[in-house]
Amino acid sequence: MFEKALTGSRRYWVWVFILLSIIGVGFIAYMRQYTYGLGITGMNRDVSWGFYIGQFTFLVGVAAAAVMVVLPYYLHNYKKYGRITVLAEFLAVPSVIMCLLFIFVDLGQPFRIMNVILHPTPNSVMFWDAVVLSGYLLLNILVGWTVLGAERKEVPPPKWIKPFIYIAIAWAPSIHIVTAFLYSGLPGRHLWLTAIMAARFLASAFASGPALIIIISLIVRRFTNFDPGREAIQTLGKTITYTMILNVLFLGFELFTGLYSNIPGHMHPFQYLYAGLEGHGKLVPMMWISSILAVIALILLINPKTRRNESTLAVAAVVVFTSLWIDKGFGLVVGGFIPNPLERVTEYWPTIPETLITLGVWAIGFLILTLLYKVAVSVKEEVVYDKYGEKQVKLFK
Repeated sequence: MFEKALTGSRRYWVWVFILLSIIGVGFIAYMRQYTYGLGITGMNRDVSWGFYIGQFTFLVGVAAAAVMVVLPYYLHNYKKYGRITVLAEFLAVPSVIMCLLFIFVDLGQPFRIMNVILHPTPNSVMFWDAVVLSGYLLLNILVGWTVLGAERKEVPPPKWIKPFIYIAIAWAPSIHIVTAFLYSGLPGRHLWLTAIMAARFLASAFASGPALIIIISLIVRRFTNFDPGREAIQTLGKTITYTMILNVLFLGFELFTGLYSNIPGHMHPFQYLYAGLEGHGKLVPMMWISSILAVIALILLINPKTRRNESTLAVAAVVVFTSLWIDKGFGLVVGGFIPNPLERVTEYWPTIPETLITLGVWAIGFLILTLLYKVAVSVKEEVVYDKYGEKQVKLFK
């Protein structure tokens, strides 16, 4: 089936060339980092996790969100998701690959990543994070490719794949829960030391991931002959609505606990993020932009008229994705290091090489996503669907 990715329109190849160009620029920047070291980034002794780990944290949530489509379709026979299930599974593949790449570029000596394999440490949360991420990647490749192959042949998927589908459904939340434990298990960082960190991670994941699926589904409909289905997109809109409400509520709970308690350790990170601390406030504008975007998203999503309109729903999906990217992919990680345990403020901002490397990794992810979607859409354009969005072949006999 992969041969379908090697054919396409001029517009398709222009897009691939643009991504390859960005990857090339990012690789050149990375080679400079590899030669000189992490000194070319904005990280320092006090802020040892920056832009790279922020992207890793955010993308783990995007990868986990595939379960919001897969679970209703396979466990509850929600036929409206029949057209986009493979799209959701294939979205998880580049997301996990980008997660692993961001860990790779964050290491001062990147080949140290082999220590996870050569010297496993089961008492480390990082070890289990590597296990669940690699396992989830393999599961989504296996399930997505097998189901798509059966769909191309117009036959039901083989029975042996069904257990792997159920394992993938149960596995999906674990990748984000374990990642959340990486943060909440650090007692010296008050912003992360909270029992609802995992719940916050899941709520944001199940909002940002489906938001991206909506955006991609609308793009696929616009530029191909495959229609992911209006009802599926509308249902995802409802999912985003509920999970975004939960995400905002959880953030509100954290703000109340931190500020009302008047405990300096809990107050200072929030003060730095939203008002500035001791004259330092580089992240204040970004965090307020994230908050304003979250409010705009809720207004568009809670109102049925604007949510049912696909144009405003697309805007809401972009706003949700951007808001959560700022909050989780930047503010949460950096804010946890400020102030340091000695109550000193050392600010962080990504450098140009750091930004170029990040763009390069994102471009790799989008290139893989483009190739996978080219295959998936080419197959689905040949399949006949009924009015429910289900292909004309039963899923399992």
